Amino acid sequence: MRFGMMYRSYFKNNMFMRMFLFFSIIVVLTIIALSYFIFQSISQSTIQRELDVQKTAMESVDRYIHGRYQSVQDLVRNMYTNEALSANVSFFINHAYFEYVQYRMDQFYGDSNDYSTDVLKYFENWIDQNPDIRNLMLYSANRQYLSNLNQYKQFRQLSANQAHSYIPDVMALESKNISSPNAWVRRAIDQWDPSLYAIRVPINNKRSYKNDGQLLVYLDSTSIASALSNYQNSLKGEIVVLSANGDVLFDSKGRYYGKKYPYESETKAVFDNTSSGNAGLGMFRSNQNMYVNKLVSADEGYMIIGAAPREEIAEAYLGIRNTIITISAICILIAVVFPALFVVNFAKRTNRIVKFTRKVRNGDFAARIHDQRDDELGQISRSFNAMLDELNQYIERVYKAEIKQKETELVALQARINPHFLYNTLEVIRMRAVSQGAKDVGDMIYSLSVLFKSLVQQKKIYTLKDELEACRLYLELFRIRYKDKFNYEIHLPAELSHLTVMKLSLQPIVENYIVHGLRTDRKDNLLIMEVTMHENMLKVKVTDNGKGITPERMSEIMSELNQPEETGQMFGLRSVHTRLKFLYGPEYGIVITSQPGDGTMIEVNYPGQEGADGNHV
Repeated sequence: MRFGMMYRSYFKNNMFMRMFLFFSIIVVLTIIALSYFIFQSISQSTIQRELDVQKTAMESVDRYIHGRYQSVQDLVRNMYTNEALSANVSFFINHAYFEYVQYRMDQFYGDSNDYSTDVLKYFENWIDQNPDIRNLMLYSANRQYLSNLNQYKQFRQLSANQAHSYIPDVMALESKNISSPNAWVRRAIDQWDPSLYAIRVPINNKRSYKNDGQLLVYLDSTSIASALSNYQNSLKGEIVVLSANGDVLFDSKGRYYGKKYPYESETKAVFDNTSSGNAGLGMFRSNQNMYVNKLVSADEGYMIIGAAPREEIAEAYLGIRNTIITISAICILIAVVFPALFVVNFAKRTNRIVKFTRKVRNGDFAARIHDQRDDELGQISRSFNAMLDELNQYIERVYKAEIKQKETELVALQARINPHFLYNTLEVIRMRAVSQGAKDVGDMIYSLSVLFKSLVQQKKIYTLKDELEACRLYLELFRIRYKDKFNYEIHLPAELSHLTVMKLSLQPIVENYIVHGLRTDRKDNLLIMEVTMHENMLKVKVTDNGKGITPERMSEIMSELNQPEETGQMFGLRSVHTRLKFLYGPEYGIVITSQPGDGTMIEVNYPGQEGADGNHV
């Protein structure tokens, strides 16, 4: 209710206030919309930047894990390159430890005391070089021994007989190269640290190429955090490494070791390209207000998940949002307050002009507006004052002019011709000619009457069929006039007859042929009108076998068609050509080709789309 009263009091009868209100609404909505789009663009850019940082950190983790896997493979490859060491490893795997000790003693007494070929020394050195190793195990596939060397270089060989353990079944299963430690192996070596990941590499006999067993290495998962040292200040959220079974191999925040990752099912929806030898990347915004990146290593068998809460990423652009809101509020204030001062001033001056006009309407011709400013309202005020100064002088002249105008309108009304009267008169003359036996004259009068009706009639839609019908009526007059000396043909496909065209765009061309091209000394005068559609352009070809046009005259015609203004010559052709180009574009119009003595062909080009505006005259 209060808003309605305010509108009626200040805006309903005040044009400037309505304009100001409308302007203010547009400005406010524009600034709000622009601010929103700017904020959306910046926030999306910030989100993408944070996700790119997260993705780069994930790639760093992937490189670290892949590097650790390569280092284990290098350990095995270096073992193969040392013939004595390779033979000792093969003996170590396939025999009990006391047998291996006896074997080494025999080597020692046989002057083969190179400690670099000792299996345990070789692996202990490697543990010294890699402090993230927690356990290094050799499993014998034939004897089902599990030899364990822990981080403290404490060695123990366990029997993993299938009757007492599931370890042989675990080792026989095909698994990815990198996975979570198996529970049966953990129990056997008494290793329960949850923050571990396992790398498994097969050990083959170098001579027989048969599989002797497997090398199994447990590494500390927390060491993977060193790959994130360069991202501590910029990384949002957390990075988790999952095995193929969904077990947590690494958690940058240490919350999910020994547990199932809660967003595992949602990450399955993330696009990834797991082609062999490549890691796939995908991004997914989960239903838990979480942005998720996923990187999959198909060969090594692990998956890296980067998850960042929406609120945490939003903190990165919170300051920008507040800045945009502040700037938008200031812009709205400036855009509304300053124009309001000008609008109020103009409204007051306009009200003075309105009050002045009311005085004049009530007969006070002595009233004047006192406004000496040079803007539009000042000019209007001075114009009103000047008008009032001269008003009395023009009263008598205006009355006389009105009387003269009424007399002129009366004369014009009396001089108008009723088209129905003309049609009826032509019909009387035609019936008279028919009754006197002049049938050809009657036919000519009938064609003229119908042609005149079609030209005078105002149709909202003027089609190609209408234009060709007007041409036919015109040609019919001259076919009757010249009897057997002249004939014509009109070829119009039915599917093109409904297209709209410009009125009187073909009749002047036909008339031009009758005036300039028809040869009365021959009996085979022929005019052909053919309609075609070519590449979305409607073409009407008007071909005759008349006199033709000489090159000199053709040059004059083309020059006249391209004149910027009419010179009084060739009104019909130039009118058609100019109107087509003006209405539809420079590629439309008429094209003339002619050979003296052989006839002329005029091609009229229209736009081929249905519904083109053809009602222009």
